[in-house]
Amino acid sequence: MPLLEVTDLQTEFRTSGGTVQAVRGVSFQVERGETVGIVGESGSGKSVTALSLMGLIPNPPGRIVGGSVRLDGEELVGRAEKEMQKVRGARMAMVFQDPFSCLNPTMTLGAQVAEPIRLHKGASRSEAMAQVVELFRAVRIPNPETRIGQYPHQISGGQRQRVMIAMAFACRPQLLIADEPTTALDVTVQAQVLTLMQEMQRQTEAGVVLITHDLGVVAEVCDRVLVMYAGIVVESGSVEQIFRAPQHPYTQGLLASLPQIDADRTRRLVSIPGQPPDLAHLPSGCPFYDRCPKRMPDICPTREPGQTEPLPGTKVRCFLYGG
Repeated sequence: MPLLEVTDLQTEFRTSGGTVQAVRGVSFQVERGETVGIVGESGSGKSVTALSLMGLIPNPPGRIVGGSVRLDGEELVGRAEKEMQKVRGARMAMVFQDPFSCLNPTMTLGAQVAEPIRLHKGASRSEAMAQVVELFRAVRIPNPETRIGQYPHQISGGQRQRVMIAMAFACRPQLLIADEPTTALDVTVQAQVLTLMQEMQRQTEAGVVLITHDLGVVAEVCDRVLVMYAGIVVESGSVEQIFRAPQHPYTQGLLASLPQIDADRTRRLVSIPGQPPDLAHLPSGCPFYDRCPKRMPDICPTREPGQTEPLPGTKVRCFLYGG
């Protein structure tokens, strides 16, 4: 049994401009100890997928309208908020993109990290604080005995992200969801944070869902990759398969747009023309049709392609492979 099994997940938002179909039938699995990366442009549905898994979609205007999310065999979709509060932090946790906006400026760092320990483990204040000191030490925050009494504005962005990682792993969750955890950090700190996440994952054997724009990060830390576009997974497979033999034109475009160290400096960087479609007014055919260099006018605009498996282990939604 997989640790996380997501089947046909559908999430929408009702707005004045129409119903935005942010996630449209996403399915994937995460095994224990595995890291699955989710990549795609802004607006492709990555973060909404993560928030849907955590049960954090604001209602209204958003809601999960279909599908299943099973954690270790237990269904999470449809659970009451009080029941989800027992799951969040204890069995699944999330590291957000901007730690400064997620940390409470009026509470000390120690008190914030101790909160899930006291809530889910029933520890006393002194016991929880002792565990926080050890967590801070594990994520290499210097002088942890001093740091627990400080506030978020008193430490750097890299240190704040380490605090978020410590908070996420405080109760040794089965699943960690990291939503672009290194975006706001410089390259050196990015590498340190990713290494810390991998070390904590090995200690807890947690499954990880990593959402990122950085394909270099995916190549370094992930086992499998989901490529999302317009709310659906257009290609999925192992990291090696995706990087060595991308099948979907969108995946090929993303990889081609990466700058190459040994490339001719006079050559312009490759880019994908156009913009992603309006999720409130989706086209009737393939959502990538207008931007696709390999589009087939006789079939691509008529209907959305189904899922095929052109290579063992690689699943693609494209008419080039049957669809």
